Amino acid sequence: MKFSSQLQPATLQKRYKRFLVDLRAPNGDEFTVHCANTGRMTHCADPGFTAYYSSSNNPKRKYKHSLELTQNPHGHFICVNTAMANKVSVEAIEAGKISQLQGYRTLQTEVKYGAENSRIDILLSDPIDSEAQQLCYVEVKSVTLLEQQQGFFPDAETVRGQKHLRELIHIKQQGHRAVLLFAALHTGINSVKPAQHIDKKYAELIKEAITHGVEIMAYKAHIDDQQIQLIEQIPFDYA
Repeated sequence: MKFSSQLQPATLQKRYKRFLVDLRAPNGDEFTVHCANTGRMTHCADPGFTAYYSSSNNPKRKYKHSLELTQNPHGHFICVNTAMANKVSVEAIEAGKISQLQGYRTLQTEVKYGAENSRIDILLSDPIDSEAQQLCYVEVKSVTLLEQQQGFFPDAETVRGQKHLRELIHIKQQGHRAVLLFAALHTGINSVKPAQHIDKKYAELIKEAITHGVEIMAYKAHIDDQQIQLIEQIPFDYA
């Protein structure tokens, strides 16, 4: 997926109030941009990182610019706009890059489902094989936490993520496919595992989900200041 506008580079100064980031332009001017990420962004938005931002012509916006990517001193690109995970996952499925999720005629997003008032990120239906009437529910998670050369999810305790795992288990018990897709949006991440040291309950639910037949897969993204796309499957380790 190509970015809708040309991204501009700047130097990250600080992040605060969760949604705001101060940047310094190459000419020395400092300004504030919006950050569409509610997570902790651990090791993703440190002062001094290179930041890439997009711009909008919408006069109703309080902040004209939005933070899209950061680049750490190791040269790794990190997508900090969490909305991108769903977009690149949809694009990858439609382009046939995720082989496990092929064979469906219909793809819908943000469909209400479940016993806990949830919305599934991607719903695949109308299988080409007429004998297989299963729906396929796909929950997408963005992975950006890299510690000791290992990608982890989540980067903070996630009650919402725990709910989604329970919903996927229930979907599988109803006879449908249930898939948890980790989109590694940090170019330094080459494998993903549950962050038991951050959210023990989530890690336990991952193991429970696997025993019930929930499919879990992780895909790595290619990221630069022009585009972002899922390119290859990487290992998921739940041990």
